[in-house]
Parts: sequence; C-alpha cells; structure tokens
Amino acid sequence: MDKLNTGRHISGKFNDELDAVRTQVMNMGGLVEQQLRDSLVAIENSDHELAEQVLQRDYKINALEVQIDEACVQIIAKRQPAASDLRLIIAIFKTIADLERIGDEAERIARVALESFNNDQQQFLVSLENLGQQVLAMLHGVLDAFARMDLDSAYEVHQMDAQADRQYEGLTRQLMTYMMEDPRGIPKVMNVLWSARSLERIGDRCQNIAEYIIFFVKGKDVRHVSPESMARTVGRPQPKQED
Repeated sequence: MDKLNTGRHISGKFNDELDAVRTQVMNMGGLVEQQLRDSLVAIENSDHELAEQVLQRDYKINALEVQIDEACVQIIAKRQPAASDLRLIIAIFKTIADLERIGDEAERIARVALESFNNDQQQFLVSLENLGQQVLAMLHGVLDAFARMDLDSAYEVHQMDAQADRQYEGLTRQLMTYMMEDPRGIPKVMNVLWSARSLERIGDRCQNIAEYIIFFVKGKDVRHVSPESMARTVGRPQPKQED
C-alpha cells in the first residue's frame, strides 16, 4: 500500500473513532435529558416511583463519562490530534464533565419529588416547574447544537441563561417571603429552594457547553468574555447598552 493510501486509511479510521465518541456523547446527553425530564415530572405529579427510577439510573451517566473519557485518552495517545480535531477532543472532555454534573443535579431534584407538600406549598412547585421547563429547553437546545456543532444554536442557548436566572431570582424571593411568614414550612420550602438552585446550575452548565461549541467552531475561548466580545466572535449584532 502506498503512502497516500496509508494516509487515507489512517484518516478514515481516525474519523470513525471521533464519530463514535461523538455518538457516545449524544447518548450520554440523551440520558441526562431524560433524567431531568423525569425528575420534573416526578415533582409535578408527586410520582415517587418515577423519582426512584431517576435515582437508580444515575450510575449509567457516571459509567458513560468514564467510557468516553477513556476513549478520548486513547485517541490522543494513538492519533495525536491537532487543530480542530484537538479542539473537538477538548470540547468533549469538558462537555461530558458538565453532563455528569447535570445528572447529579437531576438526581437531587428527584429526591425532592419524594417529599410531600401541603396545598399552600404546591404553588412553589408550579413555579419550580416553570423554571424547570426553561432549563430543560436549554439542555435540549445545547445537545442539538452539539450534535450539529451549530454556532448559532449554541449562541441562542447561551443567551437563554439570563431568562433562567431571572426566573430563579423571582422564585427565590417567593420562597424567602413564604418562610418568613410561616416558619413551620421552612424545611420543606428549603428543599424546593435547593431544587431551584440545582436548576439554575443546570442552566449554567448548558451555557458552558454552548461555550465549548463556540470554542470548537471558532477556535476562541469565550469563557468570561463580555457580551460584546461574545457577539463579535459568533458574528452577531452588538447587544444594546442599557441606560
């Protein structure tokens, strides 16, 4: 076999390995998304059985993280990727770490679903559900963006986090007011508060994954940059300055 064909063979094998790893990431992401969705349904319907299923499935996410991690290490050792291939591997390493932590947060939310709440406290579960749907949309969107390495979709998810933060802050104020008015409900309401915090963190994790996608596509690290710099990187109009 001549050198040219050998190069093509090696390149083809390399691409197959990268595609296999990306498929594993999407499988992991799908499981994480299902965990979050089931946790929210369990809270909404006070479904203890579904909450228990979420708790029992968490190990699968952890196992996938380890498998993907090992596969990436093997690719680096064998192929010594450079340029965009190396950026993809780095993006995958970071993405699976955030997905694993999203799975942990979904598990915490499921534990709240095992609690019982009185009629007065049900209103906070509705607000929690609204925040949950916003964050679930972010997770679905960023996984879709990762599958296609879609710059525009990643940027849209990144911008959605501000709305999730506002919902979280509003719910936190509601919960604080309720606890001051009725101290007897503090233990249960604190559980709702911790769930809201978990959802807010999931939103942040989705924003992180969006940044990894931008890093892969553009080759620029956009963590901790200004909104204006982010917009320039992805080729979007500059955000308007508030008076």
